[in-house]
Amino acid sequence: MDAAFTAEQDEMRRTLREILGKRCGPDEVKAAVRTDAGHDRELWQQLSRQLGLPGIAVAEEYGGVGCAPGDLALACEETGRALLPSPLLATAVLAAPLIAALGTAGQRSALLPPLAAGDLTAALAVPGPALAAALALTGDNAPGDWAGGGRAGGVQARRADDGWRLYGEVSQVLDGHSAGLLLVAAHTGGFARSRTLLFLVREDAPGLVRARQTTLDETRPQGRVQLRDVPAEPLGPDTGADTSTGTGTGPDPHATLSALAATGRGAAAVLAAEAVGAADRALARTVEYVRQREQFGRAVGSFQAVKHRLADLYVQVQAARSAAYYAAWDPDQGGLALAQALEALRTTAGEAIQLHGGIGFTWEHDAHLYFKRAAADELLFGPVHRLRAHAAHHAGLFDPSATPERAAV
Repeated sequence: MDAAFTAEQDEMRRTLREILGKRCGPDEVKAAVRTDAGHDRELWQQLSRQLGLPGIAVAEEYGGVGCAPGDLALACEETGRALLPSPLLATAVLAAPLIAALGTAGQRSALLPPLAAGDLTAALAVPGPALAAALALTGDNAPGDWAGGGRAGGVQARRADDGWRLYGEVSQVLDGHSAGLLLVAAHTGGFARSRTLLFLVREDAPGLVRARQTTLDETRPQGRVQLRDVPAEPLGPDTGADTSTGTGTGPDPHATLSALAATGRGAAAVLAAEAVGAADRALARTVEYVRQREQFGRAVGSFQAVKHRLADLYVQVQAARSAAYYAAWDPDQGGLALAQALEALRTTAGEAIQLHGGIGFTWEHDAHLYFKRAAADELLFGPVHRLRAHAAHHAGLFDPSATPERAAV
């Protein structure tokens, strides 16, 4: 394994950091999240056209850059540093891999090119509190209970004379209020034969009602999606199967769950890199502040107790960076890397508020942007202890029947 970055990767990171440094300061971030879309559309188009950001991990045959998923993680480390509000996570990290894995040839040809070009944004609509479960980050997603269990709640799908229809409501959908395309997890077959499949819903579909929700972290805008007898298209081949009777083939629910789990592993690696970028920037801003802030005639950073706290944070951030880079190379380690990165971000953001003193405790201070990102990400994709518990269970660490070799993984 060669851990060194290529010249192309270094250039991508340098260019991205330069653009975000000019266009995505704290004031610009606060202004962007207060727009209707929740992000700067002009900046999004610049990143799409100049760097091909949403298409980094999309195959060249569909208009993407064709890089490895690890390159997307490196790019997201830079967007994390700036706390960039954008549709990148929902579109390129969650939706595009699912379309590439499950979509028919026609669906891939129709959807991936505009997604890669930044002309179309997408969102994965599963209940917000269940997003980590749907992506198999905190447990096995095979039961499908995270989507409502088929009894009540979630979204129900039924076949009508003119195709599939969806009915239900999903809240806390990342970019759900503004995405041009929704990938909706819905139950088919009623209670007796309940199966979870993904359906494609366009933004102009009749019966679709969306509204932006108030969130802890404004840099990750979320929406509530209501589907009132909305026409939808299954993601994947549809042979006209009637899932209410169980006849025919239709989309494979096992393939859907497997694709969600694979997407979750890749997303965990990307989110880990993003959290490391945010933690690194929060630490750098804190170091800069304590060098300038004086107390008792000396810079606050000159006190030994402050130096020790900053040194501990530096070690924790660097350890999380190593884990994130390894997960970018091996996404199977994404869950553990995400746990370590989220913990590093939470600790660093909390210490940043403490070391900024009285001004750091004001809600309007920039340090709170990082603290809210840490708290919101752990609510969406964690918590940390469950990420670690699932990774330990998957590795067989607490399985008495596991072999010593497996238990040592």
